[in-house]
Amino acid sequence: MKPAFSERALPPWRRAVLKVGSSLLAAPDGGLTPRHALGLAHFVSACHALGRDVVIVSSGAVAAGRVVAGKTVGEHVPLAARQALAALGQAPLMALWQRFFDRPVAQVLLTHDDLRNRRRYLNARATLTELLAIGALPVVNENDTVAVEELKLGDNDNLAATVAALVDADLLLIATDIGGLYSHHPRDPGAQPVDDVTAITVDILRMAGDAGSAAGTGGMVTKLQAAQKAASAGIATILFDGSDADTVRLLAQQRFRGTWLHAAGGRLAARKYWLRHAPAVEGGIDVDPGAAAAISGRGASLLPGGIASVRGEFSRGDMVDIHHNGQRIARGITQYAATDIRRIAGRHTRDIDGVLGYSYGESVVHRDDMVMAKEIA
Repeated sequence: MKPAFSERALPPWRRAVLKVGSSLLAAPDGGLTPRHALGLAHFVSACHALGRDVVIVSSGAVAAGRVVAGKTVGEHVPLAARQALAALGQAPLMALWQRFFDRPVAQVLLTHDDLRNRRRYLNARATLTELLAIGALPVVNENDTVAVEELKLGDNDNLAATVAALVDADLLLIATDIGGLYSHHPRDPGAQPVDDVTAITVDILRMAGDAGSAAGTGGMVTKLQAAQKAASAGIATILFDGSDADTVRLLAQQRFRGTWLHAAGGRLAARKYWLRHAPAVEGGIDVDPGAAAAISGRGASLLPGGIASVRGEFSRGDMVDIHHNGQRIARGITQYAATDIRRIAGRHTRDIDGVLGYSYGESVVHRDDMVMAKEIA
């Protein structure tokens, strides 16, 4: 009998992304089964009762689509056929998750193209944030029905890491069908459980097993890659056995058995580091003395009322410098394009929607997306 993973408390968190793989949802005879999903849903409900947010990244659409197609479909099929299976399987996949919750379940389909385009990235972020704010449960999947091979994220492990950064999660939970990371392939009699990983090195990657189960597309290597991406955003990752009922029950008690892949620093610190070391930007915003004092003295967000003028042209999601009296005082990511800021400059936040016909929030540059000039490399 293999040594067990240690039981420990989960790290503190307020918002988490839970990735559920196909191996936990696919039935042996095809289609989907609630067998393991039910326990994970109980965990999510327990989190909701504590006021915590959860976003689910769920595989399983293609597995569900194979049954809906009504015929035997091989594992290796052309891209168009796989996209058709994904389209057929999305409705059963959403129905599976909705049956466990009283709150509405919202389907969100994303592609690599959505996430590499800054404007669409911010729009996806705003949508997910709003869904959480109104009490819905977002269930995210890759949009296999339209993504071409070169624009696919490739697996839902890496998608989950991207979504974790997208929604400012504190924790990434990856439910798999093994206990966690082992020192060798789990079937090796000498394999030992690895409770903690402080950095994903070449040696750690060598511990990963093969390409994964027949139901899914990712194995342990992709899970480590996802954890590496999450760590770079300041997000810790927990790998655990979602097929083990006792392990899943522990989660509702804010405890776990599995592998803890630590983040090097805090989530906010990681974003601030990126802002500090980003290349020089074009375009800027000039602010009045009151806004300059609020930003420099209290680290406040930049609101439209404190904006005196706008220099240059830029789009929503671009990085801009904030100036006062000809001196740069801060840098940040703008929530509005230059043309929009010119229209709302000097106005109250309540006027944004009336002037523009829409609103991305009261902040032109939020304090979490801002660093002071003295911190910029």
